Amino acid sequence: MNFDFVRHYWRGRLFTRLKRLNQALAAFEAALAISPNDLRVLRSLGYLHGERGAWQTAESYLRRALALAPDAVTWFNLGYLLDQSGRREQAIAAFREAVRLDSKLDRAWYGLGLAHAALGQHQEAVAALEKAGQLQPRNPHIWYALGMAQHHAHAPDKVEAVARHLLRFHPLVCGKLIQDTGRADLRHLVRELE
Repeated sequence: MNFDFVRHYWRGRLFTRLKRLNQALAAFEAALAISPNDLRVLRSLGYLHGERGAWQTAESYLRRALALAPDAVTWFNLGYLLDQSGRREQAIAAFREAVRLDSKLDRAWYGLGLAHAALGQHQEAVAALEKAGQLQPRNPHIWYALGMAQHHAHAPDKVEAVARHLLRFHPLVCGKLIQDTGRADLRHLVRELE
């Protein structure tokens, strides 16, 4: 065990938690100099550079990690990064690879749905968000996105079903969905809207 590597790695983790990104980056870079193929360090550097909006640098670290050990979470992180940098078609490919490797990775299904929706591919968005909703039946963000995708896919009955589902555990998000879809016929579901 290389104690210098361990020291730098754990300093990087600590500084990441403390939101001291420059110090975290320096610590992880020092760890990477000692162990250039450490997956944890490559993933951490990808994450931190992504947090700073350095998309190309972040992508290069994540792709190095994927070349060493392709796993669902790293594919998800790459998809998220690509989506945030506006490269939605590439994000969709990365999210698809993530769910191929782990079909229960709800956040990858969610990201896939949002990327499709951003491209106006509402049927594909619905399919991905339905899967995310099955995995996370009480996540209001997923269900709101699903309701909006159903709305844009011209499925009013399904929007109502999503609103009724949301009403069970998050009436505020249910109200937002009703307002954002212009569904005045559903206002009676949420008292605050009446």
